[in-house]
Formats: sequence, structure tokens, C-alpha cells
Amino acid sequence: MKNKIFCLLSVAVALLAIRADAQNKGKSALDVKIDAVIKKLTLQEKIGMLHANGIFSTAGVERLGIPGLMTDDGPLGVREDVKEGWGSANLTTDSATFFPNGSALAATWNPDLAYRYGHDMGEEARARKKYIMLAPAFNICRTPLCGRTYEYYSEDPYLNARLAVQSVKGIQSQDIAACVKHYAVNNQEIERGRIDVNVDERALREIYLPAFKAAITEGNAWTIMSAYNKLRGDYCSENTYLLQKILRDEWGFKGIVISDWGGTHSTVKAAKNGLDLEMGSRPPYNTYFFADKLLDSVKAGKVSMKVIDEKVRHILWVMYHTTMADNPPAGAINTPAHSKTAYDIAAESTVLLKNDKQLLPLNISSLKSIAVIGDNATHTFHLGGFGAGVKARYEVTPLAGLQNALKGKVTINYAQGYSGVYHQSFRRDTAKKNDKPDPAMMEQAVSAAKNSDMAILFIGGNRDYESEGSDRKDLSLPFHEQELVDAVTAANPNTIVVVIGGAPYDIGKIKQNNSTIVWSWYNGSENGNALADVLLGKINPSGRLPFTFPAELKDSPAHALDAYPGQELKEDYKEGILVGYRWFDTKKIEPMYCFGYGLSYTTYQYAALQTDKGSYKEGQRILATVSIKNTGKYAGKETLQLYVSKPGSAVERADKELKAFRKVRIAAGQTARITLAIPVNDLAYYDVKTRKWVVEHGKYKILAGASSRDIRGSADITVN
Repeated sequence: MKNKIFCLLSVAVALLAIRADAQNKGKSALDVKIDAVIKKLTLQEKIGMLHANGIFSTAGVERLGIPGLMTDDGPLGVREDVKEGWGSANLTTDSATFFPNGSALAATWNPDLAYRYGHDMGEEARARKKYIMLAPAFNICRTPLCGRTYEYYSEDPYLNARLAVQSVKGIQSQDIAACVKHYAVNNQEIERGRIDVNVDERALREIYLPAFKAAITEGNAWTIMSAYNKLRGDYCSENTYLLQKILRDEWGFKGIVISDWGGTHSTVKAAKNGLDLEMGSRPPYNTYFFADKLLDSVKAGKVSMKVIDEKVRHILWVMYHTTMADNPPAGAINTPAHSKTAYDIAAESTVLLKNDKQLLPLNISSLKSIAVIGDNATHTFHLGGFGAGVKARYEVTPLAGLQNALKGKVTINYAQGYSGVYHQSFRRDTAKKNDKPDPAMMEQAVSAAKNSDMAILFIGGNRDYESEGSDRKDLSLPFHEQELVDAVTAANPNTIVVVIGGAPYDIGKIKQNNSTIVWSWYNGSENGNALADVLLGKINPSGRLPFTFPAELKDSPAHALDAYPGQELKEDYKEGILVGYRWFDTKKIEPMYCFGYGLSYTTYQYAALQTDKGSYKEGQRILATVSIKNTGKYAGKETLQLYVSKPGSAVERADKELKAFRKVRIAAGQTARITLAIPVNDLAYYDVKTRKWVVEHGKYKILAGASSRDIRGSADITVN
């Protein structure tokens, strides 16, 4: 009898093992491990993992050795530690490298630098034990007024995508999760928490989603942040179309969907529609939608245990790639290599807009004195405004950079010129309006200019003026800077204007009246050193604008169509696919400066564009080749930009669309032969009727240019 019972038990155990094997068949070892952990968790422990328990942290499960997750703001570097209420924790161990802002990185047009940026920031995050970096941010620059344009990349989905993929790969190479944001159509700060965006499906797919898709499907981003706004009536944090159908079903996303801070609006709807983790900064944390309210909803049968387990699964999956990764890198912070990355990005992002009198590069052998004028010559940008900053160990200002480079060989006469003090609270401008510039500062600036061989005038915005939480009211230069430019230029015609900012400004009068204009950015810890090397010619400027500078605000599509900032908390993206240069080029509107524009100290001659074939089929690649000769006397880096045009299309098309680019270094007198590949499938448009991507057959033009308006060669091809 005992033998019979033993046999029956053995069979039962074997059947259970077979069933377990069947259930685990096709699962990875990591999935099996996660399943085992989930079975050990209580409901209360699971719920505890789904919401914040501090400004940047979540709870772990100590009895099972599961740590909490520590997130961190990331677009500019690893921010300083804070306490409840956002006040500084007043530590001496939380400094970090200040990396250039997003539009600066985009202005390099260099994906290799985007990888280095991500790698180094990931390395610093690991050293500081921050396991989810809330970066990169790459929402489309739909309006130049957006307060976070400085933080984002560009107006073009292709340029955004190429940079985003490399940033994500760089961050995650250090077993730190990149959190791509803000998903999706978060393109303004005005009423960002309530605005309901209506965008047609084609524009959504062709303009606003490609960089997110690439970051997930190519970069394999482990986390993503839902945006504050609504899309077609539903908040992005509870939008099943964005979070389930597109993100998980179409793109195969396996990681965590994190809410923006305070961006969750429901319990049951958000839980069922794809949000995994609710973050916020206001205690008590047990009152959050995904805390006690979610626990009660599960007990009441409104949210299933299966839904909860899936969320926990996503969190554990990310943990096993980050906090619980096998043999993670050691991490490092404030290293010389990181400073070099910040320097290289700053150097390659600097854009030479005008150099008519050839004042640049500076010839210091003929100069005895230089007037350095402007608050931005000494302003630092690692902190400021409402949003993420960095407690930089150091930041070299433009004045300090020039002093370092000139080493006393030229006398520098500094005058502040204007005050860059600007105060604003969340969504409310509280700046004191001065009717006139400060006469004493103006007089000192003019005197310095008159008594110097040359003047370098530093103007533009700062991190208080361009800030998360509010949009600018217009494109005008702040702080009475235009009056200062006029006065200094009148005192000394040999005036170089350096504009520092993260988004377009109205510099039309400066373009008309001044011979020399340089555009810089909030360019990181090495800002001043890199900028000085550009001005002195040690670095040949190679930055290209990542967005269009309109001659007037009303020329920009959202403003031309009265489609910003919305009415009654609703906004219709009337411009559709015609965003940025697509609008300006298609509508034949002359911008102040076009997308992709930037000058050099040397000149480049483009040879005829050639394609490997004249006819292609879907699934094939178009190989386009251009030879570029450096015909000047300086070595430099040139960015070949390939655009595609579809004459006679059956659907609305932009005049041209960027489809490939490459930045190459060319020595003086040398020629570079560059071949770029454009997949034929990348010529597709999104057909809203069939809900599929369609490659239209017929003739196309491949255009090779130095910018969207400077086309140097073209070739006709056919897609059969």
C-alpha cells in the first residue's frame, strides 16, 4: 500500500513538474526568476512597489532582498540630492558634471557624442546610486516659445531619433535605465497638466512618435515617462492607445511606464490602461492613486491581481537590469573624460551664424585689448528656473574661458552691461518690468567698447528665463539686450555678438546690423573653454541649427494657424505633418535662419550626388554618394544632410524631409567621399485609412545639402 501511495505521489510530482515546464516553455531564465519572486510577494508588498515613497524613490521589499528604485532628473546631469519640499539636502558629495542642454547636443548633429553623453551620465548616475535617469527628453519643438525647448532636441523626428537611440544606449551601457520622455505630444508648458491635444494620426505617427519608437525598438529603453497632457480626451498616464496598443503591442516594450511627477489622475483607469509606477513629490505617499486606493480597488475586484502582477513584473525586470544587475560597472563621477565629453559637445554645438567682416577667428597678434560685455559672460547655467539642474563641481564661464585662453596676452575690459536677474514662479511671470535699461551699466559697457580694439558681447537668455513650467510670451531678447547691442555696436563697429540660449530668439535686427554672430547654448561645465577655442580658431565651428529660427513668430505653423496655446484647454494641431522646416519650405516662407544652418571658418565644395541605382523596390536601400572638398585653409567638420522630396504625391507631403546625415572631418585641401544609406521603407507615409505605412511608387528626388535651404546636389530615383 505504501509503495502504491509513493508511486501516486511521484506521478503527481512529475505531472506538476511537466505543467511547470509547459508554463515556463519559451520563457527566459530572467522571466522564470521574476515569476518566482512574484509568488513570494504579498499584495501589500506589491502595491508598495507601485508608487513613490519619496521625491525620487520607491519602496523595496527588505525581507526578500528587493531594493527600492532611486530615480533622478537627468537631461543636464545627475542633479543634487534634495529633501522633502525640494530643498537642498546640503551634502558635499552630490556634485556632478554639468552636460550641455538638449538642443546643444542636437546642434552637434553627432550621434557619437550623444552616446558619450549618455555613457558618461550613466556612469555618474551609478556612482551616485541613481538607477533610473529621467533622460533623454526629446519632445518635438513645435513652438519656439516652449519653456523646455532648451531641454529637448529638435523639430525633426529623424534627427531626434538618431540622437535619442544613442543617448539611451549610452546610459544603459552602465546598467542604468534611461527614462525617455515625455510620452507623448508634450509640446508646451502652458497648461501642460490639463491641455487636451487633438493631433491627426498621420502627424502623430510621422512627427511625434518616431523618436520614441526608435528609443524603444532600437535603443531598447527600459523605462518611459508618460506626459502630463491629454491626448484625444485621455490623460497620457491612462491612455490605453499610447500605453498598451502602441507601446507594448506594437513596439514590444517590456519595461516600466512611469508617471510624470503628479501626473496621475485615477486609480482603476490608470491601472488598467498601462501605467506601472506613480511618482510625485508630495507626501503622504499612502494617499496616492497607486497606494491605498489601489489596494482597496484590488480587494473590491475593480483591478485584478493579474494587472498588479504585470506591473510588478515590469518593475522587477528593470531592477534585474539595474539595481540587481550581475557584475554592474563601478561608476565614476567628475572625471577628466566626462569633462572632455562636455567640452566636445560644447565645441561641436557652437553655431557660426554670420562672419561677414571675418572678425573670426580672432587674430590676437593684432589685438591689444578686448571688451567683454554682458551678464551672460559671467552667468552660470547649471542651476536656475523651475526644473532639473546640476550642482556642478565647476562651470567655466565665457569670460573665464577667454582669460584662460588669452593668458594675459590681450587686455580684457569687462562690463556687465545688463542684469540677468529674472524671477518666475510656476506658471506665473513675476519678473519686475523695467521700462529702460540700467543707464550706469549701459555707460560702462559703451566706455569699455570705445576703449578697446574689439568688443565681444554676450547676450541671450538664461535658465531662469527659459524654464520648465512656463512658456515665453514672445521671441524678443530679454533684459533690454537689443538696446545694449545697438549702443555697443555704435561705439565699436568691430563687435562680435554671442547669443547664449536654448531656443530661438528674434535676432533679426542683429542679423541686419552686425557683421559677426555666434550662437552658443547652456553648454555645460566646459562652456567657456570650448567657446574661447572656437572664437580663437583652435576649434573650427561645426554646429548646425536643430530648429528653424522664424523671422517673425507668426511665421511658425502653430502660431500662423492660431493653434497655440489652445482654447478652453483644448488644442488642435492644425499644421499636421508640416512642423518646423517642413512648414517653412512647403509654404515658401523665408526664415531668419533655416534648419540645419551653420557656417565654418573654411569652405566646402560639393560634387554631384550619385545613387547606386536609378530604380528601387521596397525593402532595398538607396545608397547615395557625395564627395565634399575642403576648399579653405582650415580643417573642419561638415555635416552632409540628405533630404527626400516626392513630386506629384497622391497625399500631402512636405517639400522635403531629412532622411540621413553624417558629420565628417575634412582636412584643408582634402576631399571626403561620403556614402549614406536610405532604406526605401523610410520613404513611406502613414495611411490613416489602412492604418499602415505605405511606400508610394513613382519618382523621388534625393537632395544633398548643407542645410534644408542650401541644397548642393540632387538625383532622381524611381520606386517600383
